[in-house]
Amino acid sequence: MTTPVCTAASRAASATAGHHPHTLYASFSSYVRARGPVLLRTARSLTANPCDAEDLLQTALAKTYVAWERIEDHRALDGYVRRALLNTRTSQWRKRKVEEFACEELPEREAVPAPDLAEQQSLHDAMWRAVLKLPDRQRAMVVLRYYEDLSEAQTAEVLGVSIGTVKSAVSRALGKLREDPELTPVR
Repeated sequence: MTTPVCTAASRAASATAGHHPHTLYASFSSYVRARGPVLLRTARSLTANPCDAEDLLQTALAKTYVAWERIEDHRALDGYVRRALLNTRTSQWRKRKVEEFACEELPEREAVPAPDLAEQQSLHDAMWRAVLKLPDRQRAMVVLRYYEDLSEAQTAEVLGVSIGTVKSAVSRALGKLREDPELTPVR
């Protein structure tokens, strides 16, 4: 995980500290090799993009390297790097450009009518009555697939049938539900 940024920082830090650059660099490199994957996971949790996470970690490691000799307790290095990650990410977030455009009149939000609770309950009841009309096996598959949100494979496993059986039975059940006269308003 060494980059030109870290190498340049190592030369600068060792020149000012009076230490041999290879000793300082070797200590830092072994730390990065040992803890890099864990720190990268932390960086990934702070960003949505894996490439941004790698850049974030490199920046935090460069800052850590510059301060390497000032860190008294090397057992606390992970905390130091995590703080550098968080501070760097916060700085990036604050610097992001937010574009605002002035306009002469504000756009009005479209009025969305509030849902009629009685109509929703009536539809819910009609749906359950239609589901209850299905044969037991089809009803079980529809409930597991759409109310319990199980996959076809999970439904097949729960019921001890093949995935093909689940697909065909659910397809037939949905066809019956589409034809149910109580559910006509839904279409």
